[in-house]
Formats: sequence, structure tokens, C-alpha cells
Amino acid sequence: MGVIGVSGLIEDYAMIGDMQTAALVGRDGSIDWLCLPHFDSPACFTALLGDEQNGHWWIRPASGEHNSTRRRYRHETLILESEWDTPEGTVRVIDFMPPRGGHPHLVRIVEGVSGTVRMNTAVRLRFDYGNVVPWIHRVDNEVVAVAGPDSVWLSSPVPLDGHNFMHDADFTVSAGQRVPFVLTWHPSHVTESGHLDAEKALSQTERFWREWVDKCTYEGQYRDAVVRSLITLKALTYRPTGGIVAAPTTSLPEDIGGVRNWDYRYCWLRDATITLEALIRSGYTEEAQAWREWLVRAVGGEPQHLQIMYGVRGERRLSEWEADWLPGYEGSSPVRIGNAAVGQYQLDVYGEVMDVFHLALRSGIGSGGDHVWGLQRSLVNYLEWCWDEPDEGLWEVRGPRQHFVHSKVMAWVAADRAVRMIEEYGKEGPLERWKALRDTIHAEVCEYGYDANRNTFTQYYGSHELDASLLLIPEVGFLPYDDPRVIGTVEAIREDLMVDGFVLRYRTDREGVADQLPGDEGAFLACSFWMANALLSIGREKEARELFDRLLALRNDVGLLAEEYDPRLGRQVGNFPQAFSHFPLVTTALNLSRQDGHRRGENC
Repeated sequence: MGVIGVSGLIEDYAMIGDMQTAALVGRDGSIDWLCLPHFDSPACFTALLGDEQNGHWWIRPASGEHNSTRRRYRHETLILESEWDTPEGTVRVIDFMPPRGGHPHLVRIVEGVSGTVRMNTAVRLRFDYGNVVPWIHRVDNEVVAVAGPDSVWLSSPVPLDGHNFMHDADFTVSAGQRVPFVLTWHPSHVTESGHLDAEKALSQTERFWREWVDKCTYEGQYRDAVVRSLITLKALTYRPTGGIVAAPTTSLPEDIGGVRNWDYRYCWLRDATITLEALIRSGYTEEAQAWREWLVRAVGGEPQHLQIMYGVRGERRLSEWEADWLPGYEGSSPVRIGNAAVGQYQLDVYGEVMDVFHLALRSGIGSGGDHVWGLQRSLVNYLEWCWDEPDEGLWEVRGPRQHFVHSKVMAWVAADRAVRMIEEYGKEGPLERWKALRDTIHAEVCEYGYDANRNTFTQYYGSHELDASLLLIPEVGFLPYDDPRVIGTVEAIREDLMVDGFVLRYRTDREGVADQLPGDEGAFLACSFWMANALLSIGREKEARELFDRLLALRNDVGLLAEEYDPRLGRQVGNFPQAFSHFPLVTTALNLSRQDGHRRGENC
């Protein structure tokens, strides 16, 4: 394992954002990650994947207390408050990004709580993921950094001194005093920064989040965790289009010091239905509608060109390259920008798209117009002749293609939802042909994807290995939860893939697994939520609640989860915060609270 450098543990960070980009703020008051102007833009603070020379901005007491004494989000908002108790007194730093009306702003307000505290701030701006040192000059009282298309303006009543390619300042704050800092990005050809009133922006930002949270319909016992997850998911939404990124970061490792480092600042179709379900069931129909409309636009085109992921605006070209000047988080290299998995063939996405359109129509948020049904028909028509091909599967393995069971089950979902669109909503289509397709896929999966000797479905046809995605077989309606094959699969996964009480995606250390990447990984948190849901659905509520409580205990002090948890190291790993962890948290909490009896495949 690498040595912890400038950046802290992954769970040491909190996120602030404006629904177009996000920043990660450490316990030590340092902003170590920020991409401007959008989630998928190059970072101007990249210490998270390197060191101080790659860009960061700290504000903290000058007396040596680096890590804050306590921190929290201001009640049900995305406004972060970090407090330090020092021998001189107590100071609070308020960090937030106002919902964007024009250019992006990042605001930091230093507030004296008691006494008079000496403070220090240091800013290193580095564009292009820490690779470009900008030209810095002053315009009136603002520090301006410019390089290529980017310019960042930093304004404050505190005068900042420039030296050693950074700007810093010492200042004091007394009880009741508030000192603002405002960082603004805009294109370098624009000469005015657009001044922001920090206090007014704080009030407006707090009002925005409180009014948004008021729409939440969930009032169960897990409300705090659900609301924090929903706020996080809203912050990961690219507001102009409705697309939701998997995470605001790239290359935070699944295996500390290893090569399992991927760029997650894109929108995955694998998340489509669970995203829509969580939003609808929580009362956020506007966000659900925006996500559906993003999906319609993104997948438009020839069905054979359907991708597993897209950019936040629906971009298709997400070419992967390596930022070789960055050592990576705790020496985990390479640092990847873009994601080569975009070119993979994954059969399951056809099922996800068909499922989400059916769920939207059933929930009353989709018009179900002829153009959308035409798109769906073309997808199923294409699926008829490609469903029996091997693919890379849900987990984007970079080994040989296989006949993954989850992929075939989702092909069945596509055919099933097409049939139901005809039967339930009067759509026109070849009903009998698609019924036959559905039956053929179902029979094949049960014959070749099921190990009768062990009473479990397997990762792919002919394999002896298991895969946590098999927990979704009853969730999508392929088989009922009380089917002995389903119960046997849940038991087998519980026996083989659970490590220290959490669920692995699959075993990476066995020859028969289709991964073929070096190194190991932590327990994939979404899989553990799936297990809790499965245990609940087969009548083991006590075990389900115990697992769910263990998962909630993994959240950091401000309620955030990464992609995985490494039981060996006792810490979070993977990109952070992760939508694919927070969405199943919401749906599992809803199921445990018995808000309703909904399942994705009900009435199958």
C-alpha cells in the first residue's frame, strides 16, 4: 500500500457542488479536487491524485490544528460547515457552490465563533489536471489566473501575496466576524468576473436546498440517510440536461496502489432504472422526468450503436487517455481520463432502457409518444438477432466476452417489457413473436446459466463462479423471490461472496472469473444493498436490517459513500461519492420502511 500523501482518506472528503460540477473538501480544510466548468472538464485542483503542486486551496487555523474538530452539512442542504477548536478560540469555515445561474462560483466564508483565531489560506491553481501553471495577475482587488481557455478569479477582502507559483495570506477572525472568499471561473476571453455577494449567495443556496428537500415524500425511520443520499444524487445531476454522473471523480482506486482506476464522470445506462425508481418513489418526479428525457436523447440513433454510457450532454466519444504526470491517489496509477469501456458491447443495456421507459409510463411521467415507442421497437428488433451473442457484461470486464447470465436476464427484461407495452398500453408490435423471444431467452438462461447441483445461477454459462448481479434476477421479475432457485442463489452468494459481512461483485482471485485484471478490490456497496433487499424479500427481515445498518455505518461523518469498502483496510475505496451506492441505499431504505410493495418486475 502506498504512503498517504497530501490527500486524506477517501472518506475524509465532503462534497459541495452546483449541479454542474463538484468539489471535494478535506477534513483539513483543503479543496483537493475541482473540475471547471463542468463535471467532465479538466481539474484546476488535482492534489487528490497528486500533491500540492497539482493544485489545491486550503483555509485553516495557523496554529497547527489541520483537521477540523467537527464538520457537518447545514441541516438538509449541501452547505458544508467545518469547525476548529484552537487555543485561541473556535472558527468555522462555510463552503458551498451556489446553484448556477451563469458562471460557476465556489464560496468560502470564514466565521469567528469565539475568541480571535489566526488563520492561513494558500491557493495553488493548476489547470489541465495539475499540468499547467497559469499566468497570474491582479485586476483591482482580484487575483486572476489565466491559461488557454480558462480563467479563475479569486476575490476577498483579505490581500493575497504571490510567491512560488501560489498565493497565500495570514489573517485573523474574531467572534461574530465573517470573511468571504469567492472563486469564479469563466472563459479566458471574458474580461469581467461577475461579482458575487457571498452572504446573499449563502442565503439563496440554503433556501434552494431546503425547498428542494421539502418535496421529499419519505418520512420513514431512515429519513436522515435517505435525504442525505438524495441531496448527493441531486448534486451529481447535470442540471442543464438531467444526466446523472456516476461520481464527480476519476481514478480513485478500487485497489489501493493498483490499476483498477476508472473515470466515473459520465452517465451509465446500468443506473437507469434504479435512478428512476429511487427518484419517483421519493417524490422527485421532475428529476425523474429530466433523467428519462436525457435517456431518450442519449440513446437516439441506430440500435446497434447503443452505448453503455454517455457524457452528461449525451456525448458518445469518451476516449480514454492517461495523465502520466500524476502519480495517482496513494500511488495508484495510471490516472485515466475518459473511459474505454464506452466501446464495450453490453447486452444488459437494452433491458435497462426498455425497463426505464416502461417504469416511466407506468408511473405517469412518460408521454409514451410514437417516437419513443418507435425507438423501443427498433431496440427489440435488433435484440432479436443479437441477444445470444457473448458480451462484456454489467461489470465491464476487460477479459474475453462471455454469455453472462445477468446480461441474458436483462435481454429477457427487454422482451418482457416490450410485450407488456403492447398488452398493458395498447402499443402496436409483433406480440406473439416477442412472447416467443421472451420464452426462448428464459428457457436458455434456466438451462445453461443454472447449476442444478449447487442450486444456484452462475456468473456466465458453464462457469462455476458466482456474481452479485444474480441477486437482481427476482428484482426484475425473471423469477419470483420464493422460487427455490432464487433462494438457492441468494444463499450461495451469501456463502461465497460475502467478506466480513459485505458482498463482493465476484471473486477476482480465481481462474474461472472473467475479470483478467491484476490486483483485488473491495466489497461493492451496491451489491451489499442488493443483498439486504434480497434477504428482506425472501422473508429474512432481521438479517436484512442488520446488513443495512452495517452499510449505513460505513458512511463517513457527513453521510457519503464511495463505490466500495475494503474490509482488509477498513476504509472506503473507489470513486467518491458514488451514485451507484446512494441510489440502492434509498430504494432499500424505502423497502425496509415498507413505503409500498413496488418491485421493478412486479406483475410479471
